[in-house]
Amino acid sequence: MMFLQLFWEFFKVGLFAVGGGLATIPFLESMGSATGWFTPADLTTMIAVSESTPGPIGVNMATYVGFQVGSIPGAVIATLGLITPSVIVILIISGFLQKFRQSKTVDSVFYGLRPASTALIAAAGLKVALDVLVTVGSTQTHAFAISWPLVILTAAVFLAMKIKALGKLHPIVFIGISALAGILFKL
Repeated sequence: MMFLQLFWEFFKVGLFAVGGGLATIPFLESMGSATGWFTPADLTTMIAVSESTPGPIGVNMATYVGFQVGSIPGAVIATLGLITPSVIVILIISGFLQKFRQSKTVDSVFYGLRPASTALIAAAGLKVALDVLVTVGSTQTHAFAISWPLVILTAAVFLAMKIKALGKLHPIVFIGISALAGILFKL
């Protein structure tokens, strides 16, 4: 029964997360609170791991959650759940591809989906940034604390991105530096 729920939850994510892997983050956040499979802190870890490993981020996160919930069979079932809607849509559309490519209505629909996927990605990015940079206290105190080392590190990364010579480095260099910074500063 758990595997069926795992498939269904990721099927829904795959069905509605238009715009790629980052657009799955709001759906995963909702799934985590509804199922208890992972916490918001776990989601942040999943995003970091998924971004650091090869492959699409949405598939990586589905595989990660599936493995946490149900070991290897869970990883396979969650991944299949996520990709099944796309496979179904591709199979349906491939038969009518030429007709769809000439349709102004289809072009308009896809053009209209762009802001929705952009909003999903922006909301996910803002939520992750707030989860990482700000710690909220209890509901009675309404206190929050800003993680200044992480804010400084974030600012340093954005400033480093402006240096053209660093843009020529391989991404693995940045992953390694980030891992080293995390180990050294235990952020």
